[in-house]
Amino acid sequence: MTVSTAVTGIGSLVTNDPSLMSADNPLGLVPDAAVVIEGDRVVWTGASSKAPTTDNRVDAGGRALLPGFVDSHAHLVFAGDRAAEFAARMSGRPYGAGGIRTTVAATRAASDDELAGNLARLLAEARRQGTTTVEVKSGYGLTVHDEARALRIAARQTPETTYLGAHVVAPEFADDPAGYVALVTGPMLDACAPHARWVDVFCERGAFDADQARAVLEAGVARGLTPRVHANQLGPGPGVQLAVELGAASADHCTHLTDADVDALAGGGTVATLLPGAEFSTRAVYPDARRLLDAGATVALSTDCNPGSSYTSSMAFCVAVAVRDMGMSPDEAVRAATLGGARALRRSDVGTVAPGARADLHLLDAPTHLHLAYRPGVPLTAAVWQAGERVRPEPAVA
Repeated sequence: MTVSTAVTGIGSLVTNDPSLMSADNPLGLVPDAAVVIEGDRVVWTGASSKAPTTDNRVDAGGRALLPGFVDSHAHLVFAGDRAAEFAARMSGRPYGAGGIRTTVAATRAASDDELAGNLARLLAEARRQGTTTVEVKSGYGLTVHDEARALRIAARQTPETTYLGAHVVAPEFADDPAGYVALVTGPMLDACAPHARWVDVFCERGAFDADQARAVLEAGVARGLTPRVHANQLGPGPGVQLAVELGAASADHCTHLTDADVDALAGGGTVATLLPGAEFSTRAVYPDARRLLDAGATVALSTDCNPGSSYTSSMAFCVAVAVRDMGMSPDEAVRAATLGGARALRRSDVGTVAPGARADLHLLDAPTHLHLAYRPGVPLTAAVWQAGERVRPEPAVA
């Protein structure tokens, strides 16, 4: 028997429902609202006074409710710690891609249980902060065995798994990058494709050039994977153009863009995923979200949670930074952290609170979503439902 639950007394409901969204109401806000859940789905939204009879009722007490955050870019299968690297960088050492190899060594040495335990810890940490959908990449093994086991471990926790064998060239292939690309596009791909939905590549100086990145992505596509690209993080480069050309779901970072890059993102179906945690943690220039939004590009926000350049699982933190330093309004940042992430994952069932959507709900201990940027650093998550199951206990059932 399917149990129904009504969440009533919602002071402000962010729906991201296209039928309610407009220029004057970009988030499809509904005041004094209610949401009804049956099983793992939302089945009704509307005025709290009109909520239908259900098995259970939860009084939101005038708090704001929004979709669970959708974190579409995270590197969570790893071992080790790079706090010393962070401290050195804050003392003036510039960031480069080489630090990834430190995590590679620790990850290779870790057991499956250690990697799975760390992944579960980070996912629980994110969930406590309102994140209900997380994409997880490989990329810290760089051998056939270690990349495949990373994806097997990730696939137990999320359907959004990404093969990132092309994170950097493995240390064993330092003098033979072509040989490593052959491994990534051959035996490693064969072992990893059954456990992945996506294929990704770090198209950047110090990692992979345009030709190498194209080879990796096209090989993944031939195996049924959909491309995503680490693009234009450390400087201008070919990543964004390659992503759009190959129909990638997302070009991620997008920090250094030409006018042609912006036009390509605005004119295509590739989402520009911005990762402010990386710029915060490396003291780099932030991406210009305003430029992308004004051009008509679809923008997502994500944490880039990883042990080196962005060790945060907090989407709320990313929202606050995007508003403070990237030219986004609070509405735009919340939409990017929910609906934008869903679009970056080509999902229509998450990032929205509308009939038929998965019941991923995030109740704030605040009267409006504006508090996510207005009160940075404050833990505002009061309750979380993931696929209809309440995974954070507040507030009490009425």
